[in-house]
Amino acid sequence: MSHCCTFTISNNCPYTIWPGTLAGSGSPPLQTTGFLLDAGQSVRIPSVPAGWSGRIWGRTGCKFDANGVGLCQTGDCGGRLQCDGNGATPPASLFEITLGSGNEQDFYDVSLVDGYNLPIFAAPRGVHGSCNATGCSSDLNL
Repeated sequence: MSHCCTFTISNNCPYTIWPGTLAGSGSPPLQTTGFLLDAGQSVRIPSVPAGWSGRIWGRTGCKFDANGVGLCQTGDCGGRLQCDGNGATPPASLFEITLGSGNEQDFYDVSLVDGYNLPIFAAPRGVHGSCNATGCSSDLNL
């Protein structure tokens, strides 16, 4: 399978978040399935394979021990830093994507079907054609 994309996840919130990732059925897990991201930081996840599908979301209010065991107030994924195949416990704002392979199209959206916990915004970069940014950049909890 060829590699086609790099995801850049940025924390524009004034507090720490813990992004989680979940690969869809038939897609390999990304190189990380959970990590800490301080306010103002960005992380690049390179070498996302063509044809990959899955979800990325932010978790809030997390506390983990040295073994990565703990809980998050929102978006928890099985009580661990690394989600390892567990999805987000609602409420969680989701970025969902399916990457095409070859000349196939990519499909992506921001979903609030599992509730809302963070403003989330997705903007494709370095693509050809008309690709729109999408998201919910307002804090719906205010």
